[in-house]
Amino acid sequence: MNKVVSNAQEALVGIKSDMTIMLGGFGLCGIPENSISELVRLGVTNLTCISNNAGVDDFGLGLLLQKKQIKKMISSYVGENAEFERQMLSKELDVELVPQGTLAERCRAAGAGIPAFYTPAGFGTEVAEGKETREFNGKMYIMEKAFDADFAIVKAWKGDKFGNLIFKGTARNFNPLMATAGKITVAEVEELVEPGELNPNEIHTPGIFVQKIFKGVNYEKRIEQRTVTTN
Repeated sequence: MNKVVSNAQEALVGIKSDMTIMLGGFGLCGIPENSISELVRLGVTNLTCISNNAGVDDFGLGLLLQKKQIKKMISSYVGENAEFERQMLSKELDVELVPQGTLAERCRAAGAGIPAFYTPAGFGTEVAEGKETREFNGKMYIMEKAFDADFAIVKAWKGDKFGNLIFKGTARNFNPLMATAGKITVAEVEELVEPGELNPNEIHTPGIFVQKIFKGVNYEKRIEQRTVTTN
């Protein structure tokens, strides 16, 4: 039951080029910083990355984009990364833009063992091109498939040695959903505690979904857009 590994290097053993990887976080909040740095170090290429956003030019998934390690991005919001924009417009990068709610549901469906679902989001737009459509109660829907990821890499606030996870604030966007959805789930945490120390009523992801967990170090926790108010 002890799922603890010593660091990101040990946690990401088994990741190879051409794999599909989910990476949690929302903007730069709750991203698995240690694991992303290890992916850069490993030099794996032709990755398909599923993430709500693509980081910024010099942080988060932007580091992988700089090294041309990503062949395809499946994302919802990508507006903060100039290198992403350059690669997309030059057709160096394959991009699948997904409505944010659909992105979340494709993660959740994968974790629940649901192969596909219908949603009205995107009907009549480019999002629906090539997809099955169907009418329900007079309204048109498109069929979306659940994700199929080799690894899900998430970042939590607290975790125990059994892999139970608690996320904090905005980091609960996408991280808990992705934690259930990978064939192998790796969790890096700020605080790693003994089993029984976490309140069962506060656990967001049960340890049954997590295969490896480690205590991360040296988190920068950058702010994507810093805004101040003047009185």
